[in-house]
Amino acid sequence: MKEQNFKNHSRIVIGYHVVTFFAILALLIGSIINLLHSAPENLYSASLICLIAVILGLLSAFTRTFPLRAQDRAIRAEESLRHFVLTGKPLSNKLTMQQIIALRFAPDEEFLDLIERTLKENLSNKQIKQSIKNWRADHHRA
Repeated sequence: MKEQNFKNHSRIVIGYHVVTFFAILALLIGSIINLLHSAPENLYSASLICLIAVILGLLSAFTRTFPLRAQDRAIRAEESLRHFVLTGKPLSNKLTMQQIIALRFAPDEEFLDLIERTLKENLSNKQIKQSIKNWRADHHRA
């Protein structure tokens, strides 16, 4: 597997992130145009097509956010345990979820120093990732 780093750690699935998004967007726009131009006898079916497009958009968004939320909780638990193993103390509750997610890429040797620096300087997740010298890959992120 290819070595992971800051530049290549994010993953775009063309079928999901691009094709599905634009297909649902085209369906929504087309259904709204159809609804606006429909004859009174076709208003019911045109509104149902519009409703289907909205439902598909919501379904697409929720099928992405629900698993990510669960995965974020797992990451928080893993990083809290890692911090506890390394220090014997719980992870600071001053760290945001996005900061914790970014810290998962730091190896143990850089982890504690990076947490201290993040707390002092309130680093963003991008700044945290850019500060990591020896990237710890995560190939299982959804």
